Amino acid sequence: MKKRVLVTGGAGFIGSFICERLIEEGHYVICCDNFYTGTKNNLVNILDNKDFEILRHDITFPTYLEVDEIYNFAGPASPVHYQNDPVQTVKTCVHGAINMLGLAKRTGSRIMQASTSEIYGDPEVHPQTESYKGAVSIDGPRACYDEGKRCAETIFWDYQRQHNVDVKVIRIFNTYGPRMQKHDGRVVSNFIIQALTNKNITVYGDGSQTRSFCYVDDLVNGIFLMMKKENLAGPVNLGNPSEISIYNLAQEIIDLTGSKSKIINKELPVDDPKQRCPNIEIANKELGWQPSFDREVGLKKTIEYFDELLNKEKLKWILWKRFYV
Repeated sequence: MKKRVLVTGGAGFIGSFICERLIEEGHYVICCDNFYTGTKNNLVNILDNKDFEILRHDITFPTYLEVDEIYNFAGPASPVHYQNDPVQTVKTCVHGAINMLGLAKRTGSRIMQASTSEIYGDPEVHPQTESYKGAVSIDGPRACYDEGKRCAETIFWDYQRQHNVDVKVIRIFNTYGPRMQKHDGRVVSNFIIQALTNKNITVYGDGSQTRSFCYVDDLVNGIFLMMKKENLAGPVNLGNPSEISIYNLAQEIIDLTGSKSKIINKELPVDDPKQRCPNIEIANKELGWQPSFDREVGLKKTIEYFDELLNKEKLKWILWKRFYV
């Protein structure tokens, strides 16, 4: 059945892939984005589709639409962006969730909340299960995002209990792939850009801290399985349990790019987690989901994307100098 689907943050890294998938499945898609971090370039494949429209809107303000499903993926997800305006980050997480839940309540829509592994903070339990309550700073520079997402989850469960809203909550772990922003401060994009330009690769701390990286195609598959699953509200961890140290990731990217870059160390940021790895037993058992992309394959695809992006920017600069300088 064809549905009218709202995707907040639909011009972003993950949101744009959700929009594309929904169009492929034959739905009518409304992409809601304020374009703080999103870009129309991410939507070039579907911009002209008759079943796709863009609504430039900030979800901290209410919106009145008629929809059947809502994917709430709005909000900056990298420290560079969410720490730039921490008050607005909290508003997007909390006010945005309230506004989207209000819309879901009025229309009877199923709504999915893109929560995050950041709600676990600097975890003392490893790997992290959905039952773990987390160890999160409430006053550090990352708290605007971590606590904002925790509060959003609380509101989702309250709307479910009090108003019987059909909610879904997923907790997304580190995700990478094409359409990441070049300067978003995330470790994969940072390392790849530095490696492709033969600049020193910046590792914060000694590089022993670990992360688990999930390729975006795997994540999107999990998102859709969760949205379609009946009688499972969540929360459900979605991420790749294959763990790697930041130092080894840097070395892997140097090898894959053939870069001349050297690894340098800088001071570790405040509240940076020492380890992060999902327990995905629930996703595996209830959704039949587990990541299929090998990290090397995913990194090669991401490197190809950034290499093409840098070459396009270089060509634009050459043409600009030729005609305007």
